[in-house]
Order: sequence, then structure tokens, then C-alpha cells
Amino acid sequence: MAHFVVRLARGGPWDWSRDMREQADWDEHARFMDELVDAGFIVLGGPLEGDREVIEIVEADSEEAVRARLAEDVWARTGLLTPVSIERWTILLRR
Repeated sequence: MAHFVVRLARGGPWDWSRDMREQADWDEHARFMDELVDAGFIVLGGPLEGDREVIEIVEADSEEAVRARLAEDVWARTGLLTPVSIERWTILLRR
């Protein structure tokens, strides 16, 4: 398994006047993300300062596998989160 850094942009029908947890389909999105964490697919994840983009560190066999898995999310299907980049990451240092 390899690690990938995934950068996602918020957009489409995102309602900027509402908090992340108040967006459409939040409960379904949150359940899906929790399942990815429980499965070991997402190692770390969360919004960057400014709330326009999200970074996720994922463990997968390939970029295609990352794209396929994230495409299952309701927020991907509705355009609330769109992948901007997916880069393989070689970890040399860890705690």
C-alpha cells in the first residue's frame, strides 16, 4: 500500500453562509468518512485554514483506487467536494 496526499476543493452547491456540519447530506458524508477511517483508507484528514480546501492522507494501491473510493461519497456526487490533486507521498520521517 502507498500513501497519497489528496487535496479537495469545496464548491458547487456549497453554502458558504453555513457551517460544514450544516451542509446538505452532512450525516451521510460523515458516516462515509468514518467508514473510510475505520477501514484504514483515510489516515488523516481535515479542512485547511480558510475552509476552501481539505487535505486527506490516504492509504491505497493506486491513484485510480483513491479516485474510485472517494467518488462513492455523496459530497463527491453532488459537487460539494472535488479532487484538485492526488499525489503519491513517500514518507521518510514519522514519529
